[in-house]
Amino acid sequence: MSKFKLFVENMLAYGVGGIINKIIPLIMVPIVIRLMPNSEYYGISDLSQTLVLFSTYIAVMGMYDAMYRMFFEKDDEEYKKSVCSTAFMFTIATSIIVFIAMLLLRNVIAQYFFGDKQYAYVVYLSAMSALVGGSNSIVQAPTRMQNKRIVYVVTNTLGSLISYSIAILLLLKGYYVIALPLSMVISSITLELFFWIVNHKWFSRKKFDKDLLKQLLSIALPLFPNFLIYWVFNSCDKLLITNMIGLSAAGIYSVASKLGHVSQLIYTAFAGGWQFFAFSTMKEKDQVKSNSLIFEYLGIVSYVATLFICAWSYDIFKLLFTDEYLSGYISAPYLFLAPLLQMLFQVASNQFLVIKRTWFNMFILSGGVVLNIIINFILIPILGIEGASIATLMGYVVSDIICVLVLVKMKLMVVSLKFIIATLIMCVSFVIWRMFFHAYVVFGMLLAIIATCGFLILYKSDLMKLKTTITNRG
Repeated sequence: MSKFKLFVENMLAYGVGGIINKIIPLIMVPIVIRLMPNSEYYGISDLSQTLVLFSTYIAVMGMYDAMYRMFFEKDDEEYKKSVCSTAFMFTIATSIIVFIAMLLLRNVIAQYFFGDKQYAYVVYLSAMSALVGGSNSIVQAPTRMQNKRIVYVVTNTLGSLISYSIAILLLLKGYYVIALPLSMVISSITLELFFWIVNHKWFSRKKFDKDLLKQLLSIALPLFPNFLIYWVFNSCDKLLITNMIGLSAAGIYSVASKLGHVSQLIYTAFAGGWQFFAFSTMKEKDQVKSNSLIFEYLGIVSYVATLFICAWSYDIFKLLFTDEYLSGYISAPYLFLAPLLQMLFQVASNQFLVIKRTWFNMFILSGGVVLNIIINFILIPILGIEGASIATLMGYVVSDIICVLVLVKMKLMVVSLKFIIATLIMCVSFVIWRMFFHAYVVFGMLLAIIATCGFLILYKSDLMKLKTTITNRG
């Protein structure tokens, strides 16, 4: 199968399916917030999910990506089963440790995450989600690694539907605090059981290999801080807002981030095909060129999508949400672009994973997250939730720039002049929107169209080549 076909097929299968799975929570946001008395309750629910993500990252400890990398090291099924079994046993142990730690520290965690010890019972539910979620990703992995697209996509979509169906029933009964956290626990357990039935042959205690564990950890441990850093990028601002402004502001910011994370539809479509493609083609001679082109094209797509979101943000908030949440419209475009910059970082930094030098990722992301935290402390008291969104975006901007410069220096990436020009067009357009047109959809649209025309002119030859490629393969 050609590289082009492999990448496109995986993007269409995992990507479109993943988009459907992501659309469900986005559709549910306006419904959920209307079933809650005020924004504080949504803030608590979103912070619970933030806690689950943090705990799950600790439990998995980078093992999922290490397992994915080692799975393709040898074309030997017994070896692959040893990889899966070793990763699973390790993750089960770490998940139990994290679960117990969360129960013991429930009051401290409740105070820090929710601003009040009275929400310790929410920590119980978050701990249960983390316990299941840690091993859940490992149990699902063989389905992805065998490229069983339909099973993976359909099951996760059903899981999301189950979760929100339960949440709505609980909200209608008046259980505003626990509705979303409890539904997440039930959905996670359901998915875990299903994928265990499907993939149990890949996991066995007898296949646990201490030597293989050392190899997995040599890849996973340098990646582990990266996931924590990603969590800080995407979630630390919510905690700072909670403690510096309040739960109500955190709820508004959470809604802004949910709408902003519509960009994850693009990210999901990409990521669905990317991981399988990246490792299955990592030994190709022109791998550097292919990776660099994917980086540039996704960058242009990200720029165009963000500029149109800038234009529509105010009207979307006005249409979908109550006036209590309207102020979040200004933060949404920042939070829309941030996950796309994370996507670009992962495309570029995959080169470090290919050569098994993942500690580069950690140091580069560390610089970005430190900048993120500093800007948060400076701008949140001045600009409120917009300050937090600026901090998140700037952290990723700096990380992407440093990553690209290092890879170019190592001859693991090439960046064209036209992409640099396109990036400058994007920056200027974004600043103009924020200063003059942030509440005017018509002027925002004109700005987005003008910038898009500039991108099309820059990449005209690439579009012609792509058209020719698709025609020839058709």
